[in-house]
Amino acid sequence: MKKVLLIPDSFKGTMSSTEICGILEERIHAYYPNAEVISIPVADGGEGSVDSFLSAMGGERVTVTVKGPYMEDMEGFYGLVDGGSTAVIEMAACAGLPLVGKNRQAHKTTTYGVGQLMAHAAIHGCKKMIVGLGGSATNDLGAGAAAALGIRFTDKDGKEFVPVGENLAEIAHIDASGLLAELKGVEIITMCDIDNPLYGKTGAAHVFGPQKGADPAMVEYLDAQLKAGAKVIQQELGADVAQLSGAGAAGGMGGGMVAFFGSRLQMGIETVLDTVGFDSLLQGADLVFSGEGKIDYQSLRGKVVIGVARRTKKAGVPLVAIVGDIGDNIEAAYDEGVSAIFSINRVAVDFSEAKNRSKSDMALTIDNLMRFVKRMNF
Repeated sequence: MKKVLLIPDSFKGTMSSTEICGILEERIHAYYPNAEVISIPVADGGEGSVDSFLSAMGGERVTVTVKGPYMEDMEGFYGLVDGGSTAVIEMAACAGLPLVGKNRQAHKTTTYGVGQLMAHAAIHGCKKMIVGLGGSATNDLGAGAAAALGIRFTDKDGKEFVPVGENLAEIAHIDASGLLAELKGVEIITMCDIDNPLYGKTGAAHVFGPQKGADPAMVEYLDAQLKAGAKVIQQELGADVAQLSGAGAAGGMGGGMVAFFGSRLQMGIETVLDTVGFDSLLQGADLVFSGEGKIDYQSLRGKVVIGVARRTKKAGVPLVAIVGDIGDNIEAAYDEGVSAIFSINRVAVDFSEAKNRSKSDMALTIDNLMRFVKRMNF
């Protein structure tokens, strides 16, 4: 075996994708010391996405002073890859849930800092942006980011303000003429792995509001605000994002990215594969390892393992999925291109105990597989 690609997702709460790659590479080299092992750690757009891209591609981490979830000054960051032409921005860097701690008020938090990161990247010459939407503390429809980039929101009296989740219904007019000039012509891709619409029972407020501190009454209020925001966006900008698949991501920022910046919403794994040039890296590979914390029927809609498998299938390269748990009814994964699925869980214990032994179990599982592969003279 001469060439192996590693492209796992993280195992939430146990191991990062970078840690997993390290464990796999060490065990592969124990049996095939001369094999070329290419690691492509994957993140879903949330916390850790920038570091994953930098780990996979090299590049530079840029630090910028921006506004945090409550408009406080803080140190944000983004990544530069492709020789500085592409910026990777995770909204969690300045609007993420961990930043608010126990002070979770989805009706008051803002994405303003995300817009500042985008502005900094555009002003410094980036021609492409990848914006990850995972892990937000916000419910402002991305209006904060839009305001930071020069889009003006005014109320019925003509007073300009920066909308947040509690006052989207106060927007009477949207003036996009002041959009940052450097942003025009920049390709913006938004990593979005959920298909929730903007509002309604499966929308941003109802599904994600509670984890951001919203009680049932506030959930209903935020939902109504998003609906009002969508209406004025359609009136003022001609963009209908109400039922757009993925519009509800990150408190409606999925819809805002489309409406305010003409962004394309794209599954995270497809964005990663295209950005790192996966199809080219796959040439000459003998085997690909992927994985995620649990593979189940939800994985079949195109998350990491299945997204990678569809590419490897076309290239005729076998893919082995190393996972934590294996759910029921996942047989379709084999039709998508997965050659085999192995769980790292070696003993029947609760997750609280299993997570403490996940790294050693991962190492033992891949060691066992490498013994078999070596024995079969692959």
